[in-house]
Amino acid sequence: MNVSIIKTSYEEVALFRVSFLKENNFQFILDKAYRYGWADTYLFAIEEKKIGYGSVWGKDKREDRDAIFEFYIIPSYRQFSSLIFPKFQTVSNAPYVEAQTNDLLLSTMLFEFTRDISAEAILFEDYIETNLAVPGTIFTRKPDATDNPMDAGGYLLTLDGEVVASGGLMLNYNLPFADIYMEVKENHRQKGFGSLIVQELKKEAYRMERVPAARCNIDNKISKSTLLKAGFRVCGCRVVGRIRE
Repeated sequence: MNVSIIKTSYEEVALFRVSFLKENNFQFILDKAYRYGWADTYLFAIEEKKIGYGSVWGKDKREDRDAIFEFYIIPSYRQFSSLIFPKFQTVSNAPYVEAQTNDLLLSTMLFEFTRDISAEAILFEDYIETNLAVPGTIFTRKPDATDNPMDAGGYLLTLDGEVVASGGLMLNYNLPFADIYMEVKENHRQKGFGSLIVQELKKEAYRMERVPAARCNIDNKISKSTLLKAGFRVCGCRVVGRIRE
């Protein structure tokens, strides 16, 4: 079987990416790598039939191309994944694989072909609507706050006129998802303000016709608890592994 793997432009794989994102239907953390020019892309073909693609980026330095982060093969050829993946790794010369575990194809390749696997972050998807409340709090937005294609920020949670938490929505991910971020002032932590502002930011995302998502560091138990309390649930992890020699 003649397998070819050729470095190409994003435009050559754009339709495959539409299929990848539609099939998976989750917030893809590294989607922005294409927007900012951080990725190199490779086209896969079998007997001259185009059947998928893969992409690499810099795991620690953006100018490097040392980590495979996307790998897609159309379903009718997916039985050849374990044949194509190592060929792709050889051509790209990437020693690492970074994957979201809710990306079943690439995470399967990661567990099959890498070692020293570790989780870096927990991924969350919206699950239930909550009705949290803290007496005296007001959710608002700075009067001068404006949206841009990358970010909708400036949201505030105040208590008796004092700002106790702030946050916003990162919009530089694949549509329709929006990534929630927030911070609670140190002297007001563990009082329910974090989950409350996350709850309200979820509502803002839906008003913008976006789907809220979130993530936190694998060791951040407080953030994990905050997101779960606000109605999110764990949908996967970001993991990284080194290609076996």
